[in-house]
Amino acid sequence: MDSVFDLGSRRLYLCVGVRDDIRQFLPAVLRGGVDVVQLREKDLDLDAQRRAARVMQPICHAFDVPFIINDSPELAAGLGADGVHVGQEDVSVERCRQLLGDQAIVGLSTHSTDEFDSALLHDATYFSAGPIEATPTKPGRAGTGVTYAVASQVRSSRPVFITGGVTADNIGRLVGAGLRHFVVVRALTESKSPEESARALRRALDEALAMTVEPT
Repeated sequence: MDSVFDLGSRRLYLCVGVRDDIRQFLPAVLRGGVDVVQLREKDLDLDAQRRAARVMQPICHAFDVPFIINDSPELAAGLGADGVHVGQEDVSVERCRQLLGDQAIVGLSTHSTDEFDSALLHDATYFSAGPIEATPTKPGRAGTGVTYAVASQVRSSRPVFITGGVTADNIGRLVGAGLRHFVVVRALTESKSPEESARALRRALDEALAMTVEPT
């Protein structure tokens, strides 16, 4: 089903946890060009996530950017978030739809060709593929490589967001390989100048896209 947001036109997807400076950090990266935001918090309880989400969601909407909750469709529904992202071992896409409705954004992670084959059978708005290289945000998970990510995007009419080590230095090469949608974490969350880092990412992405001729 179609969301009120067109995920196909969104390119730079930030996953960020609860942080003390979120009121400053989030507007900075949104000004820099981030166009999807997910609250991804693996350590703190739902109350802490709820408090953070209530700050983050209106900031995102002021920039016309969708706000997504990781793992918990119940929390997303309670907050009126734009959607939820779930992994292979989380609640099903179908359950997310029951709780959030047909217009909500529902994302689904994949890490292998078999998982992607299965994911295509579900009513997800978008998929993620990766991590294309090992990353501390996915401890214990080996990199899938770029070939898997490219093959996944080619096979899907829905957006496929690529995860794992995306930076301003490599995003142009990834666009050249055929990828179009990217998840960023450390390149922004660990930056001392998050707005400048977001602008650098967005500039490298847009320049690479401008040089790309899409098939007709």
